[in-house]
Amino acid sequence: MIYLQIYSVIFGLLVGSFLNVIIYRLPREQSIVFPRSNCPECKKLIPWYFNIPVFSYLFLRGKCGYCESKISPRYPLIELATGIVSFLLFPKYISSENIMLYFFFFSVFCAFLCHFFIDVEFKILPDSINLYLFFLFVTYSILFQDWMNSLIGGIVGFFVPLIVAWIFYKMRGVVGLGGGDIKLYGILGIYLGVEGIINNIFLSCLFGSLISGGLILTKKMSKDTPIAFGPFIIIAASIQLYFPQLINKIFH
Repeated sequence: MIYLQIYSVIFGLLVGSFLNVIIYRLPREQSIVFPRSNCPECKKLIPWYFNIPVFSYLFLRGKCGYCESKISPRYPLIELATGIVSFLLFPKYISSENIMLYFFFFSVFCAFLCHFFIDVEFKILPDSINLYLFFLFVTYSILFQDWMNSLIGGIVGFFVPLIVAWIFYKMRGVVGLGGGDIKLYGILGIYLGVEGIINNIFLSCLFGSLISGGLILTKKMSKDTPIAFGPFIIIAASIQLYFPQLINKIFH
């Protein structure tokens, strides 16, 4: 059994390396398949022995093996995070259902991770990742959930933020919530159901208010500075998916 857990870590590290490619290339509208990984500065292709997750970063001391330009620590941190999460999610008892659930929750984590970093840097939630999450949650709902609650949850998750965003726009003349955020709410509603998506809307708005308020008070951000809201939705959803006991204590 221990060797399967080791494989799960290796698998997670490799997936994390690919997620770094997605996070960098997708918002720049570049192919995530071709060309092979290359240095953003000198453009030289990175050989496999300089592209081993985490270890290559440590060996090269965080620099390109050719031009010695600095490599962001985000790369090994994402690889390490996916390796650890893959290990933690891997089932103790192997069955077809447990393996299916492992891939579901791990895949959702990977999509959340990409959404988080892309939105922080570019203020967008790519439709391709939202569609991937939509496929995951619809499949899960069909197999394991009450489809009617999932359907209503998706409708509530989409239309409530849409109506609020429309009212805010009419009153203030500015877009308060992006289309990607609204779509993500709707997609999450499929998994979370009616009560769950309402809780998510409340929590994400609470997190957003606390963080943005703190940044404004410390003068690290002005009140007119736009802030990516997707990360707050993702943090709230991650707590709901991976720590449901905590949510039960908060809302029940």
